[in-house]
Amino acid sequence: MRLLSYFSHALLACIPLTEAHPGMGDTMTEMRYLAAREKRQAAKELIGDLKTLADSKLTAIGKDIKAIILDQKTAESSTIDSSIPAGNIGSAACKADMCCHWKWLAYEMTAKFNGTSGRCNKFARQAVRLGFHDAAVWSKSSSYGGADGSILLSDEMSRADNNGLAGIADETKKWYTKYNQYGMSMADIIQFGANVATVVCPLGPRLRTFVGRKDNTKAGPTGMLPGVQDSADTLIKLFSDKTIDAHDLVALVGAHTTSQQHFVNPAREGDPQDSTPGVWDMLFYPQTTGNPPARVLKFQSDINLSKDSRTSPSWTQFSDRATAQGRWNSDYAKAYTRLSLLGVNNINDLKECTQVLPAARPTFVSEDQVLLDRWLNGEFDQLNDLVDNAIQLTGVISSI
Repeated sequence: MRLLSYFSHALLACIPLTEAHPGMGDTMTEMRYLAAREKRQAAKELIGDLKTLADSKLTAIGKDIKAIILDQKTAESSTIDSSIPAGNIGSAACKADMCCHWKWLAYEMTAKFNGTSGRCNKFARQAVRLGFHDAAVWSKSSSYGGADGSILLSDEMSRADNNGLAGIADETKKWYTKYNQYGMSMADIIQFGANVATVVCPLGPRLRTFVGRKDNTKAGPTGMLPGVQDSADTLIKLFSDKTIDAHDLVALVGAHTTSQQHFVNPAREGDPQDSTPGVWDMLFYPQTTGNPPARVLKFQSDINLSKDSRTSPSWTQFSDRATAQGRWNSDYAKAYTRLSLLGVNNINDLKECTQVLPAARPTFVSEDQVLLDRWLNGEFDQLNDLVDNAIQLTGVISSI
């Protein structure tokens, strides 16, 4: 780390030389990124039981998770088990394989989250949001809450914060009824669903996926979730109290890239937050600060973050079309791993089932983009639900 620090500062001192040496700009940008990352790494906080356990007491999984949340190790993985499940659901063979039932659930979720267009649909977007809303109901001063399944095991769904989650809530409860008898907690099913949904969305990262969280039927604390009108200062303080720094906050809100809003502005129900709804690309960032198509609706909270001096540098990094996709995916994966473990006090005992997730899709071509662009520019309001469900639009226009 000292070596990186030395070279980081040495090269940063030479930044003005880029004017005399064309081509050094990219190097300087990278060095600024590394220097900022090094500073963030030094301030990272441990969570759960990792705060008190000595390294000598950590399991292999515990060590990996600690390294991930300290930004010392990637949270992404391409490890995949493409074999058929060890046995049928409920069979002795499946019960003997720790991840067998998770593989069956991954099949069901993948089918539920995919649209015929190849984009991820409303259930996928809701699954990501459900994972966020279960885990984020926690702070450093709270003695309960976090990723404990309480959003669906208590009355939390009656809160206005959770408007728009009814569809995925119903589906997740069905999965819980089916799979809980095999030791799969609601808390894990929710976070597993968020990770499956993220990688089902084209270009999305494939997060390492851990299971073993404990359920809680007690509703989590109130006032813990962000609002779409919040100031940058409010958001930064809110997430800092969750051990999430300003950079990781910017990475997390990037999940809006796939979304379509239904409750922020009911008069514009179904309007997306960038021009590629259902695709996990970085366009959300530059389009929040730029002039996107007419149907794109910007959240005021996102605008506020894009302009604040504490978050705008990260916003700019994630707006760079040449470098942002991989960098954002990497930073999002680490930030979401931390978020998904808030309030979890048995992190060292978790197990890993990353291998059962579907493969990532690092490239994607939208075959109906011409029609989607016309919708984005204000035509064909009748297509709102079809876009929400990620239906292939080619061949649909002629029937309207």
